[in-house]
Amino acid sequence: MKVVVDMNKCQDHGQCVFAAPDVFSMDDDGHLAYVPDPDDALREEVEEAADVCPLQAIRIED
Repeated sequence: MKVVVDMNKCQDHGQCVFAAPDVFSMDDDGHLAYVPDPDDALREEVEEAADVCPLQAIRIED
């Protein structure tokens, strides 16, 4: 699984961090940081993060 975030769309709302904290986090400057190739065991959390993103900036590629 590969996670892709369109950083031009992302406005750092952080909803993904709550949904998938093992994959998404906020850096020291308050900007989104993420693991681009998380373990497949985290797929459900990543799918939830993509669903709750207010700007639909997250997509999953297999």
